[in-house]
Amino acid sequence: MFRLQEPLPTREADLLEQLRAWMAPSPGLCVAYSGGVDSTLVAAIAHEQLGERAFAVTGVSPALAPHLLEEARLQAGWIGIRHRECATQELDDPAYSSNPMDRCFACKRELHSHLQPIAAAAGSAQVVDGVNLDDLGDHRPGIRAAQEAGVRSPLAELGIDKAAIRCLSHALGFPWWDKPAQPCLASRFPYGESITAERLRRVGHAEAWLIRNGFTRVRVRSQGLAARIEVPRDRLQDLLRLADEASLVPTLLNLGFTSVSLDLEGLVSGKLNRVPVSG
Repeated sequence: MFRLQEPLPTREADLLEQLRAWMAPSPGLCVAYSGGVDSTLVAAIAHEQLGERAFAVTGVSPALAPHLLEEARLQAGWIGIRHRECATQELDDPAYSSNPMDRCFACKRELHSHLQPIAAAAGSAQVVDGVNLDDLGDHRPGIRAAQEAGVRSPLAELGIDKAAIRCLSHALGFPWWDKPAQPCLASRFPYGESITAERLRRVGHAEAWLIRNGFTRVRVRSQGLAARIEVPRDRLQDLLRLADEASLVPTLLNLGFTSVSLDLEGLVSGKLNRVPVSG
C-alpha cells in the first residue's frame, strides 16, 4: 500500500479508505488514464489494491500534447501500474472535427470503443475513469459517452472532489499532486471552428515553448490563425517581459500564427464555454 507521508484530515482519510474499499473487490480494472491528477489517483489505488489485475490505458492522438503523454508514462512507471497506449482516430469523425459543443462526446465515444475490447480481452475488466464530483457540474458531454459505454467513475460515485484529490495525492507523496489541469488541445478552439492535426500541432508547440520558458499554467487559444495567450493574472507582467526579452512573437509566427495577443483577463479554465451576453 502507498504509505501516507503526512496525516490526512478526517474527511479525506475516510474518503481514501472508501476508495480503497471500492477498488478491492473488483476482479480487474482498466483505467482510462490521461496522466492528470484525477486519473492518476484512480490508477494508483487500483494498482495498490489489485496489482497485475489493474492496468492503465492512454488514448493517443494529435489532441494529446506530447509532453503530457511523456508525463503519463513517467507517472505510470512511478506508481508501478501496467501502462499501454492506443491510437484513437477522433479526427476522422465529423462529429469531432467540426467542433460542435458536444465534441467531447465524440472523443470519449471513440476512446471507449477502443477501451472496451481491451478490457474484455483482459478478463472482462471494468473500465473506470478519473471523473470527479466537481466534473458533474461542468459542461462535459464526454461523461455521457462514458456512461453509455458502461464506464464507472469511482471518484464521482464516492463524492470525491478536486480539492480532496489533490489533498490525497499530496499526502500519499505523489510528486504531481499540484500538476495544473490540462484539458486536451481541442479545447483551445472556439466551437464551430474545425479541428485538424495541423492546428492541434501548432497550438501544442506554442504551449510547449511557453512551458519551457517558465509558464506551467498556460493556454494558447486559437481563433482562425490568431493566437491569444492566457496565463494567470499574476504572471501577465512576466509574459510581457518575455515578449520583450525573448522571441515569443517570432516563435509563434514561425509556427503559422498570423498574430499574437495577450488575454488581459488571465487564464480562465473553460472560457470558450461561455455564452455571450446579449445586449
